Amino acid sequence: MPNKYLAQKPLPRIFNSVITRLLCVALGIVILGSFLRYYVLSDFLRQDLGTVAEQQQLALATYVARDIDGKIISRQVLLDRIAASLPLNLLSQPEALRAWLKERFVYQTLFSSGLYVIGMDGKNLADYPIYPERERTDFSQRDYFKSALSGSSYIGRPRVGTYAKVPILPIAVPIKNANGDVMAVLVGSTILSGHGFLDSLLQSRGDNVATGFMLVSPRDQLFVASSQTQSMLSPLTTPGADPMLDQAMKGFRGVGIAMDDQGVEQVSAMVSVPSAGWLVVSRMPTSIAFATIGRLQHFLIKNATIATSFFMLLACAGLYFALGHLFRAAECADRMSRGEIPLEPLPVHREDEVGHLISAFNRLLLKLDENQDELKRLAHTDTLTGLPNRVHLSERLPYLLAQARENGSQVGLLFMDLDGFKDINDSMGHEAGDEVLREVAARFNDAVREADTLARIGGDEFILLLSGLGSNAELVAGTVAARCIASLEQPFCLFNKHCRLGVSIGIAISDGANTSDELLLAADRVMYQAKKMGRGRYVTHTLEMG
Repeated sequence: MPNKYLAQKPLPRIFNSVITRLLCVALGIVILGSFLRYYVLSDFLRQDLGTVAEQQQLALATYVARDIDGKIISRQVLLDRIAASLPLNLLSQPEALRAWLKERFVYQTLFSSGLYVIGMDGKNLADYPIYPERERTDFSQRDYFKSALSGSSYIGRPRVGTYAKVPILPIAVPIKNANGDVMAVLVGSTILSGHGFLDSLLQSRGDNVATGFMLVSPRDQLFVASSQTQSMLSPLTTPGADPMLDQAMKGFRGVGIAMDDQGVEQVSAMVSVPSAGWLVVSRMPTSIAFATIGRLQHFLIKNATIATSFFMLLACAGLYFALGHLFRAAECADRMSRGEIPLEPLPVHREDEVGHLISAFNRLLLKLDENQDELKRLAHTDTLTGLPNRVHLSERLPYLLAQARENGSQVGLLFMDLDGFKDINDSMGHEAGDEVLREVAARFNDAVREADTLARIGGDEFILLLSGLGSNAELVAGTVAARCIASLEQPFCLFNKHCRLGVSIGIAISDGANTSDELLLAADRVMYQAKKMGRGRYVTHTLEMG
């Protein structure tokens, strides 16, 4: 039967190959390992870089907050000193007061937008630099003026200056007399984007619009300043838009990762500016903070692809080296099974598992040859008596007839049927009947010639073929038949009982011109004639010559 695997077309054969399956399993393991490395390393690096980025942003925010806080405190201290040194009599002398402010402004440049004094009625008494609009402005409702009147300094709400037209920060301190009564208010105004104030924040602009710092005033619900100048003095985002900022407005200070109001994931750090009650927010998009992860992932994918390709080449070469002999052996075995090449042992090249398998196949092949010989013998032999059976007879008889036709000889066929066997088989059982048949076969063997073929064709029927007979064929056949009849004259001893058997024989003689069936039928017919004539005898019939 053809080998279904080797008979397949090349493509299905490749798909069903054990090498393909082994490669698929190995490839699956390699790819799984690559994915595990990809996700495990990415997650580990994200956590590690996240910690580093958080610490970095917290450090930057802390630095900027301390810088701004120090600058605000220095302005408050300076303003307190100026207020304490201001001669109260100058409050009624605007020109002298302005000259006095000019002198302080020139030598103290922290207030880049100027110094001015507001009277108790909220009117400007004097200022420097001079802004005519200031004299017409009523400051009585300004937050910093009202707070300073209460006797303490105050950092006002950042705003766009009416005169300077740029974002400014007003700081107000009370001017007191010897009794501590407030006589006027001194205001120092600083341009937020001016040199020497928010430099550390405003100059930290990144290429990414979401990168940098924000200065927030929770009290005023205002972005005081930002690395992105378009956000300066803009109102805070609505609650819920920026989770980290919402937490900061509730008092959270620290660092975390969350989405901002633009939907960009940010590493955000929040640090307070104590002197102003402000909040410095330092931000960096995770796309920048974790850029190394993207490069690592690209590196892992690239190297995994290269490693997988290299592995496949090595695996294919290794499996071909390891299993090549096995596939060649399978090909040879298939050709042997189809009869294209003779059955013979296959060469063993290596003493490994494949070599052991081929050796086992060779042993199986040898055993198969032995079994085939034995099966052939069994197929032609009667298992009970050891004589040739009907199959052997059907092959032998045509050969003898053909031989007779060629050399002008004759063939004799003796059809022998036992007399009295049925009585023994019925009365004493099948075991006794089998023993009788074995004994009959042995006696017949002793009575026939060595060149003759004695066969049992079933039950108690035997066939004897006589070949190479000449003109005296009937005499020779009769002589052999008489010896067979005489061989059964002695009784059979079965289970301490003596039994007798006879045999009726029909003899058919042919010169080879007849078929096997015709010869058998003629012998069978005359055998029944012998039985009718009294049994224990033979009748001869010579078929018509061809």
